[in-house]
Amino acid sequence: MEPAMNERVEVVLPGKVAPEGLQLRHGPVPTPGPGQVLVRMEATGVSFAEQQMRRGRYYDQPPFPFVPGYDLVGTVQATGEGVEPTLTGTRVAALLKVGGWASHVLVDAADAVPVPDGIDAAEAETLVLNGITAWQMLHRKARVRAGQTILVHGANGGVGSLLVQLARAAGVQVIGTASPRHHDALREQGVTPVDYRTGDVAAQVRALAPAGVDAVFDHVGGRSIVDSWHLLAPGGTLVSYGSASTLDDEGSKQWPVFKLLARVWLWNALPNRRHAYFYNVLAGRALSKTRFRSRVASDLTHLFTALQRGDVTPRIAARLPLIRAAEALSLAESGTATGKVVMTP
Repeated sequence: MEPAMNERVEVVLPGKVAPEGLQLRHGPVPTPGPGQVLVRMEATGVSFAEQQMRRGRYYDQPPFPFVPGYDLVGTVQATGEGVEPTLTGTRVAALLKVGGWASHVLVDAADAVPVPDGIDAAEAETLVLNGITAWQMLHRKARVRAGQTILVHGANGGVGSLLVQLARAAGVQVIGTASPRHHDALREQGVTPVDYRTGDVAAQVRALAPAGVDAVFDHVGGRSIVDSWHLLAPGGTLVSYGSASTLDDEGSKQWPVFKLLARVWLWNALPNRRHAYFYNVLAGRALSKTRFRSRVASDLTHLFTALQRGDVTPRIAARLPLIRAAEALSLAESGTATGKVVMTP
């Protein structure tokens, strides 16, 4: 059941809880302030970040309680002072970090990127956090070129599936790690699959690319990141964008990130022709909001064009209403979902 027009429904993460511990909160629809727009949410996603946040493991998450939700797509319902009133009725996408799991969300107008007509809201949503991450890692960090070979860990996941599709559209050969039940689907996309659950992944990749690969995209962290570095060919690039292997660890949530950053610094300091990056989709926002917003808008526009052209097909594992957020989060964490779990009003 959708909320009333004058009622806001939001999902609250009250602390370190199981998915069933998420809380629903009802309240009045907020009024946009200067420079803001009020967006009626049409689609918001469950990403790995929220899985970390509910465990208290996201390295710079806000204090509990808070409303999670890294991104959203919706329609502008009202505008604040200083915002062009004609934006009302426009469908937009926004990268938020938190706050998206709500029926109505206040967004800085400068962060709202128009969504072209004819694109489904849920499909557009898969391209915001996951798509921007994939696009920027491929084209801004690794700077892939046609004819190169890359390794994508988790090639069936939300980010991984887009990395695969964008790379193939760029003429890049892809080796992708995934469980065996996803291998046929990967082969259909022209990907060479590797089973990460059995045997030595590094050895399997070396057998496929004896001279090394031109780029590795690693969200696993831990031991995997070391193997990924050694799989690079001369001139190759490692892009680390997470530490999934430490998800259920205890202790400092910052330590895994610091270890990754230290390794990246050390590897880049070595006299070799390889490069390493630790990627964070929000990097640079605090230093220059104008530049950050311009980059996000440009890259998201490229992604929408790729969708319209057929270069990418969004992988949506499920569409669930916001009031079933606990079920959505459980599904995303189950390891059985292919693509992204999306929530709607």
